[in-house]
Amino acid sequence: MFDRDRNQPDRYQGPKPAGQPVGGAPTQGGITGGVVINGQRVGINQREGLLTMSFVWMFAALLLSAFAAYFVYSNPSIQTFVVKWYFALIIGELGLVLAISFGINKIGALPALALLFVYALLTGLTIGALVQAYVGKGDPTAMAAVASSFVGASAVFGGAALYGFATKRDLTGIGGILFMGLIGLIAMSFVQVFFFSGNSTFNLVIGAVGVLIFTGLTAYHVQALKNGKLSRVQNAQSASVVGALVLYLDFINLFLMMLRIFGGGGRS
Repeated sequence: MFDRDRNQPDRYQGPKPAGQPVGGAPTQGGITGGVVINGQRVGINQREGLLTMSFVWMFAALLLSAFAAYFVYSNPSIQTFVVKWYFALIIGELGLVLAISFGINKIGALPALALLFVYALLTGLTIGALVQAYVGKGDPTAMAAVASSFVGASAVFGGAALYGFATKRDLTGIGGILFMGLIGLIAMSFVQVFFFSGNSTFNLVIGAVGVLIFTGLTAYHVQALKNGKLSRVQNAQSASVVGALVLYLDFINLFLMMLRIFGGGGRS
């Protein structure tokens, strides 16, 4: 699954026929068909494999998060623990994301994958506590809001991923715009916490803007993975782990933004 010796050349980086341009001929929109790993372009036949493995690890992480969330939801003692250490868990999640994103070339693909699953576990714990805050003692309306948020996030994510995979339009140019939008969204969230915590309209606006941003990021990330534009990683195995992480983050944040919308600003 993963090469044990990280000092060996990537198994996808085989010799190329003499005289053939690296990565092959460009396709429509100026996007080349090969995969770029550590600044080198590899064969077009491997791009689907890279994207597929990213989705496999992403779905495995989501499944782990779902089990963790249900465990918290169904165990009051665990809920108390998670609520008590909620912000510490959030900080731990942030640290794991940074460790995977910027340290994967040093720690290798397999340890990074383990960290991804630890991150998914912690995220599931915090989401379980959040869902419990919405649902309470089985409030049917709140339970419908959570279910609608999950279904909506799944539909939007699936549609955006399909668009990112199939479109011939180069989405590279929107990456910077989406990143700036994400920074603005984070700033809006902090403003809400300190000044508009009880304002359901402001909460709805953040949810709607967040759905737009993470929908665009999903399409952007899928196309980037399809074309292998992950220049920070050293091999295809590491690229699949980083790909799984960004796709996981896109889906989870879509769900949380949908929860803001369908939850009507949350429960007191």
